[in-house]
Formats: sequence, C-alpha cells, structure tokens
Amino acid sequence: MAGTKNIILLMTDQLRLDYVSFHGKGKLHTPNIDRIAEGVGFTRCVSVNPICTPARCALLTGKYTHQIGMLSMSGDLSLQHPTYAQALQKAGYYTAGIGKFHWLQGWPFSTKRGQGHDLVGLKEEIRRYGFDTVWEVAGKQLAQKNYCDYCHYLADKGLLEHYRDFVQAYGKNEKMAEKQQFIGKPSPLPEEDYVDIVIGDHIVKQIESRPADRPFFIFGSFVSPHPPYDPPQSYLDRVAYEETDDFIPDGPQMLSHEAKQRLYSLRQAYKAMILLIDDQIGRILAKLEEEQLLDDTVILFTSDHGEMMGDHMRVAKQLPYWQSATVPTAIRHPDYLQGQVTDTPVELIDLTATILDIAGLDPKQALSKAWPAYHSVVPARSLLPIMTGEQERIRPYAFSESDGPGGRWQMVQNEACKYVRYLNYEWSEGGEGSGPVELFFDLVTDPQEETNRIGDPDYAAEIARCRSYREYILDTTPPAQQRWAPVLDPTQTL
Repeated sequence: MAGTKNIILLMTDQLRLDYVSFHGKGKLHTPNIDRIAEGVGFTRCVSVNPICTPARCALLTGKYTHQIGMLSMSGDLSLQHPTYAQALQKAGYYTAGIGKFHWLQGWPFSTKRGQGHDLVGLKEEIRRYGFDTVWEVAGKQLAQKNYCDYCHYLADKGLLEHYRDFVQAYGKNEKMAEKQQFIGKPSPLPEEDYVDIVIGDHIVKQIESRPADRPFFIFGSFVSPHPPYDPPQSYLDRVAYEETDDFIPDGPQMLSHEAKQRLYSLRQAYKAMILLIDDQIGRILAKLEEEQLLDDTVILFTSDHGEMMGDHMRVAKQLPYWQSATVPTAIRHPDYLQGQVTDTPVELIDLTATILDIAGLDPKQALSKAWPAYHSVVPARSLLPIMTGEQERIRPYAFSESDGPGGRWQMVQNEACKYVRYLNYEWSEGGEGSGPVELFFDLVTDPQEETNRIGDPDYAAEIARCRSYREYILDTTPPAQQRWAPVLDPTQTL
C-alpha cells in the first residue's frame, strides 16, 4: 500500500462555527484547528441531523438518518449498515476509535444512574462497526448512566462517583434559554484526568503504537464543548469574562437580564473548553511531526452539531438555525494545502465519502450491499474534487432533518438561502388541517435567519426549487431494509 495516506478524523461535540477562527470571523483564536484548514475550511457544512446519536450514526454510514432508522436520539445503530471503518479495514487499514462514539442510545432518559449501557462489556460488539482498537467515552452527562473506558479510568482512581455527583448536580438540559440554569463551573477533577486531555493522551499513544506495516485510521472524538460547561480552572482563567449583548432575538422577544448573566458565564466556559481541545489537536499535530508522519497523513475536523447559546431565545441543538445545524469543518491533505475557505454547501456525511476516496475506495461501492434493498443508496459525496480544485461544488443544496424536542423538520440550504419545513401538523379529509409551517431565509441579506420570507413573492421561484429538492431527496433515499431471520447455508435444503 505504498503511497497510501494515513487518515485521522477529529470530532468535537456541540461546537459552533463562530467559535473557531479559520474563516476569519471567529470569537476565539484556534490556531491548531486553523492548521487543519491549511487545506480547505468549510463554512456551510450542515449536520444532516443536529443531534448527537443521529449525526454520529449518519457519519459512520454515509447515509441520511431516515435511511438508517436514527431520526431521533433513540435506539441503537444496526450493525447491518455498512460503515466506512469496515471498508477501511477490508482495504488493509489499521483502525482505531478513541473517545465519544454514541452509536447506542438504547435506554430511555428516565433510566437511573449507572443502569445504561456497559460499553466496556460491549467492546467486542462495538468493534464490529469496523475498529481494530476501541477506547470509548460515553460523554460527560452520559457517564451518569453508561459505563465506558473513561468511567473505568476514573473508577480506578476513585473518582467516578465524585464525577457522577458533579454531573448530576449540574442539572438537566433545557431548550429555552430562560429555563436553562447552567453556568460555567470548573471541573472537579485533577486537570490531567479531564476527559478531553485523557482522550488526547490516547490519540497520541495510538499514533506512537501504530503498526509499521500498514496505514492507519484514527477516529478521535472529543466530548466538549458539550455540557456540563466544566473546563479545568487553568483554562477558565485564560478566557476573559465578557458581557457582550449580541444575542440574536426571536422576533420581539428578548432575553431577560438573568438569562444573559448565565449565558455570559457559559460563553466563558465554552471558549475555555474549546481552547483545551485546540491544545490537544496541537499535541496530535506535534506528535505527527515528531514521528515524521504529517506529510503522509490527512486530517479531517468537524463536529456533530452546534449550540444555540441564547440565540433566538434557545439553547442546545436540534434546530435548523445555523447556530445548531452548521458545523465547522476543515481538511488538511498534505498534497493540497491551498488554504482555501469555501461557503459551498456540503453535508457532514460528505466526510464519510471523502475518507474512503482518500483511501482509494469508491464510496458508493464501499458503503453498499446488495441485499436487503436500498443499502446501495449512498448520498454521501467526496469533497476531494473541491480540495484538488477540480470542482467548486459537489451538490446544489445540503439536506438536514431532525425529530426531537425542537420539533420534527426537514431543511435544504445552500450559500444563499435556507428552506425549512416543519412536519408537526395535522390534516383532515375536509381540508381543515393546520398545514405545515415553512420558513425561508435569504442568507445573503439576512445571515442571522431572523426574517421569514416564505410568503414573499420575490422569492417564489427559489422557494419552489427548495421544495422540489427536498422532495427529490426524500423520493430517492428510502430507508434501508433490515433482516434478522436465519437463512440456510447453501449446502442445506429443507
């Protein structure tokens, strides 16, 4: 496999586009993330479903969440779906998964502490997604219910229940900014035991211990800046507390003084957690340079979804607004260090196809199987033609969908406009139903998505195109069929 590139996919959890700096408009300087964008940075990369489990399952499979039965954060990703990691293994790559995967959400949120998934006990099953080595982190809040490799690490140090107590006392997630009571708090753990530092340690060790006789792939997945907003004190001290009242309103509604005070504290802690991740990425880049691997390794960076952080009166994710649905994405390919930043519409699952393309595989073929039906419908598109300069765009619009507390909706957008259709409506034979709520934003004149133009005749033609593209996506990407019943061996007959 001479000349084959090593590949590292680095992921964060709940990171907004405007909290990185590679595009020149960030609220925070992130020099190491910016180094990944020495190849290309994408400012219109849409999470195909801005919730943790659905987005991550889509990325693993290269398919939309309605195709793989993962529209909401409920249930487990079926092992019947082909994954990019399995394809890399078959192609001779050594594959390692480190950090937060969250492909399993088999328990309801009423589940009691310590009674979720035993991810350590399920390690062999998790490896079947395509990984030779697995060191898994449930996540911060999920560590209350699940038991993972990081939980085991904390338990060995006598810190697990102390950390679970902290997370439990921190409170529950809310969707409305006025209701959320979170503030920034320093981590109760010693700094060297902070989850993203430990993840960084394991990624660096994996680079050091890589096989010498074949290329490697590492999925390195950090858990911040997802709540709790709990950076180590030293990182919190690096970020100035600021009271910048630039929240995007929701029509005439404005945040209360009390909500703003909490959000100012969250912003400080949010920035501190991102600085910590940026430092871990710096460690990874330094290790690649030390091992003389940087020129032979492609690095991809992204997030599963963003964070509303008080804009439109909302917090968290699951919404079609850019703060939630757009994710900062960058790729450093050592052969194509163009330093370009593009606003062409792309999707999170396009990274799936890009990884396979870099490995010399045909993405559609690698992510398909002949039976049952519809497993060969692969919407992911490689970004390599953009990186090489062969193409400026790979799709006319990006698609996203979601089903959660933020409502059930579908969305298409490009660099100029965004169309959203909410699906929580009623219909009756007599026609008295409420009908779907639709939104349309002119992203050129209204980048903060404040004015709904759905009824404006000046936009009728583009709205019609967006509606048509949404229908096209849904018409051409049916759910992949599943099977469970045993089939007789070809040598057997009844």
